[in-house]
Amino acid sequence: MVTAERTRSGAEGGPRRDKRMSLGQHLIELRRRLIIAAIALVASMVASFFLTDWIIWAMTEPIRLVAEQRGDGEAVKLMYSTITGPFDMRLRISFSVGIILSAPIWLWQIWAFLMPGLTRKEVRYTVGFVSAAVPLFFAGVLTGWLVMPHIVEIMATFSPESSANFYEGKYYYDFVFKLLLVVGIAFVIPVFLVALNFAGIMSGKAILKGWRVAILVAVIFSGLATPAADIVSMLMLAAILTVLYFAAAGLSLLLDFRRSRRAPELTVPGPMPTTDPIP
Repeated sequence: MVTAERTRSGAEGGPRRDKRMSLGQHLIELRRRLIIAAIALVASMVASFFLTDWIIWAMTEPIRLVAEQRGDGEAVKLMYSTITGPFDMRLRISFSVGIILSAPIWLWQIWAFLMPGLTRKEVRYTVGFVSAAVPLFFAGVLTGWLVMPHIVEIMATFSPESSANFYEGKYYYDFVFKLLLVVGIAFVIPVFLVALNFAGIMSGKAILKGWRVAILVAVIFSGLATPAADIVSMLMLAAILTVLYFAAAGLSLLLDFRRSRRAPELTVPGPMPTTDPIP
């Protein structure tokens, strides 16, 4: 019978307990965890469907602000070009929010399936990276949510006074979702830089060497993400991204220094043994 071995991590990264499982047992366990994750996702989607009214209200707040500035609520509205448009939008929102709400469950199922094959050192590193990436991602999402009204506001200024802005629900949702996702990922990039340093792919000096390019990219990204009249929002976002970049570079340099201290010293070869001359 084909078997696969999974080991529980132990001290010094070594195995603590061996448990041999057949390939069929692995597949059964994988199926069980996938079923649990799917049930959690479906339940979260159903629960999220009843929250879509509040979510749509929050998403369309920038549109209402633009309408108030123009003094004509009929000139700025969210519209649907198809009969099923409103229902489709609610389904899309339910799916996205359901993934977020059920994330603790399906992430745990993935982790519980993979963890037995990891060493204690690998488990510690993984927990550390996830603990840093998740808060940074949600901080980026919150930042994107705060700058979103500025983007809608500045884009509405390009419309002539005699025109009306009707935002298609499908495309407006895509705009909001992609904006939050991109800004959230931008906040997690420093964690990936540290991960590359852990893997030995990039040194701390190599990361720090690109600081000019990093600042330029941060400023350009902030300018695109906050095209508002006030430059304060752009500078604040650029400053946050720059600080995160230098924090990643500093941590990578510290890790390089610790690795160099722990590296085994080169052994100095002793004198060559002398041999008696041949008579």
